[in-house]
Amino acid sequence: MTEATSITVRVPLAIRRRPGRKTLVTPVRDGGEVALPTRADPALVKALARAFRYQKLLDEGRYASISEMATGERIERGYLGTLLRLTLLAPDLVETILGGTQPDSLELRQLFLPFSVAWGEQRRRLASEGHRDECSASRDLAPRLRR
Repeated sequence: MTEATSITVRVPLAIRRRPGRKTLVTPVRDGGEVALPTRADPALVKALARAFRYQKLLDEGRYASISEMATGERIERGYLGTLLRLTLLAPDLVETILGGTQPDSLELRQLFLPFSVAWGEQRRRLASEGHRDECSASRDLAPRLRR
């Protein structure tokens, strides 16, 4: 029998902390190109994708009501209603979230709180949160979104 050998593979990477999770970022791809780090919060992106999917199902007439959809999709009606409110976000704010350029303090739980449907008000609140430090922004965002 031959002697067992082992191979050690080292991959340079950085671990970046996102709200509630860690993200691995590799510095260089195989082709020599530098990987573009993404800051997109997977929870926010997933919630937006679900919200727009459910809205599309309603628009197409697949379900007649939120209650019928909740039953058909096997999710709680209240959660579905909360998700559907995300479709009321201003289009540029949705792009900001999908592009990962939203303030680090913005988390999904804050978007689940009531917010203004006026796009201008949404932009002002998000912009003002982006210029504060993260601690005060996360502490102050919830009460401000209730107004």
